[in-house]
Amino acid sequence: MPAAKLPLSKQIAYACGMVGWSIMTNTIIVMLPYFYLPPSNAGLVPLVSQFLLFGVVNILSVIAASGRFIDAIFDPFIASLSDKSKNPKGRRIPFMKWAILPAILFCGLTFCPLEMKQSSTNAAWLAITMTLFFMSVTAYVIPYNALLPELTETAEEKVRLSSFQQAGFVLGIIIAASVNNYADAVEYFFHITNRDQSVQYTIWGLAAVAGIIMLIPVFAIDEKKYSVSKPSHLPILKAINKTFSNENFKYYLISDFSFYMSLSVISSGMLYFVTVLLGLPASIGGALMGSMVVLSLGFYPLINYLSKSIGKKPLVLFAFALQSLIFIAMYFLGKFPLSPYLQAYVLVLCTSFPLAALGILPNAILAEIAQHDAEETGENREGMFFAVKYLFVKMGQTLGIAAFAFLTVYGKDPGNDQGLRLSCVCGFILCFTAFAFFSRFKENRS
Repeated sequence: MPAAKLPLSKQIAYACGMVGWSIMTNTIIVMLPYFYLPPSNAGLVPLVSQFLLFGVVNILSVIAASGRFIDAIFDPFIASLSDKSKNPKGRRIPFMKWAILPAILFCGLTFCPLEMKQSSTNAAWLAITMTLFFMSVTAYVIPYNALLPELTETAEEKVRLSSFQQAGFVLGIIIAASVNNYADAVEYFFHITNRDQSVQYTIWGLAAVAGIIMLIPVFAIDEKKYSVSKPSHLPILKAINKTFSNENFKYYLISDFSFYMSLSVISSGMLYFVTVLLGLPASIGGALMGSMVVLSLGFYPLINYLSKSIGKKPLVLFAFALQSLIFIAMYFLGKFPLSPYLQAYVLVLCTSFPLAALGILPNAILAEIAQHDAEETGENREGMFFAVKYLFVKMGQTLGIAAFAFLTVYGKDPGNDQGLRLSCVCGFILCFTAFAFFSRFKENRS
């Protein structure tokens, strides 16, 4: 139970942390394949080879997977340090503070290849910078999310704070999706004619802005005032084993993994869908994401109300089912007898509810799982629960990027787009898998 109720201003400050790291991670997800393996009409230079390793996966897929694998090992380590911390300023915020600068640095360096041409040197550089970036973000994200159950008491408070979190996350997506719009402005105002350079300057600027935003909860929230928790004394391996022993958590975890992998596949392909399948300019991506977020925000009060009246599980299942159908519809983008702009905005309208529901509810559900576990065991392992979640989220995101990068081998250019359409089928299968596993989750309505 928190020592003091978290006021509205502090809830908004807490959500700002989500805005910052969402900008960084979604910039990586949206721009990495587009920057290193651009479609032929993007005005960018390909920087890594499409060579298939062992005839199965391309280099970018291997880099994405290996970097996140190392980062995934780092997750439980940070969670254990945070859970067991006896820092007089709190268990979480001191970790968050020191993670911000390296996250900014390595986010920018990820888009600064050593050679502006296809090169194995670029592949090695990318593997290093991506690994260090995700490790830096982990040191912020794991303690940050572990704060949620410690700053709230009731299920209603968890859903409300998770709603603010999700608003921050989708705002970060909008900003990250608008990289090409900002690059256009950089070219215009600074008279830069090289598209690669304008994108690089834009990403450095976004990383710096994101870092400043991530500082807001660090300075605004007094962890010792608004959170009361006792350090865990479990060794790291025992803490991991006890966390995995929670049967309900396993169903949550698998569904979360499948959904984030599907979302990563589609997010990685967003700029390709816009420019290749629909033949629209890349700069419209920001407008589409902005429209989606504005529409999704309109569903927040409804989701908060329905989660109290019918429970969270039915809403999550409905959102998974709807999103699965949307991914199938995306396979036919550019083939419907509608204008490309209308196809894009109909897709945005349909996606807004799943975006809202699957943004708000899962973190609130996990906070309840962690809190219930703490009440039963007497051990505060919130950090470990969120570490395991984000370990699987990261694996899902990484495998999603890798899957999309691999599928581009089968076509990513105008007139040769089969790989892009196959990625939509992949997204459907994964999202339906999330639905199937979450249907076995047992919601505690008490």
